[in-house]
Amino acid sequence: MSLQGRDNAAVLALIPARSGSKSVPRKNLRPLQGKPLIAYSIAHALACPRIDRVVVSTDSEEIAAVARGFGAEVPFLRPAEISGDHAVDVEFHRHALEWLEHNEGYRPELVVNLRPTHPIRNPMTIARAIETFVATPGADSLRSVRLSEFSPYKMWRIGDDGFAIPAASVESVAEPYNSPRQLLPICYWQDGYVDDTRPDVIFDQNSTTGRHVLPFIIDEQSIDIDYEENWAAAEN
Repeated sequence: MSLQGRDNAAVLALIPARSGSKSVPRKNLRPLQGKPLIAYSIAHALACPRIDRVVVSTDSEEIAAVARGFGAEVPFLRPAEISGDHAVDVEFHRHALEWLEHNEGYRPELVVNLRPTHPIRNPMTIARAIETFVATPGADSLRSVRLSEFSPYKMWRIGDDGFAIPAASVESVAEPYNSPRQLLPICYWQDGYVDDTRPDVIFDQNSTTGRHVLPFIIDEQSIDIDYEENWAAAEN
């Protein structure tokens, strides 16, 4: 069903918060400016006028209790087998949607993925991303991106033989790694600020992006906390 023109479409915010984090231990519960990190994404979702339900997907009873305390729903715990270091987004999306549909008969028309590692967001930017997605029925998903500081055409992989291999190629440029950046395609980095997708894409394509990904360009301040040095930057 198309969301175009639907002001009452069911929009679910899904916040992933597994307990394991090796780069920043207990990251989702660690206090940032006096509040646990996960509290910020919950607040962003609750303040967004286009989101009508906020659910946290976690494997931890402790995270679940904290999330509930800040206003999110945690109607289930995520299984351990999809909560490890190599878990991918489509697994917890599918689990959450299947649980909600089977136990509550609830199936949203749009899912908004808000990662807790982004404590700085504007709820109205999230709403604008949803509106942009709704207005583009041909898109399987929306992914926020920002202009990349580094060009992938200047990057290398190291092969099994120890020699360097270009990481990316351009059909019209023989040696992009030796070319001025002005001659290379402009590239964007997926920044994790907000991702939207349709449940049908998750179930039919086993993907949270699908084949037609709508870029949503972010140019406002943001930070993604993956390492300790990012934490200090977020505090500042």
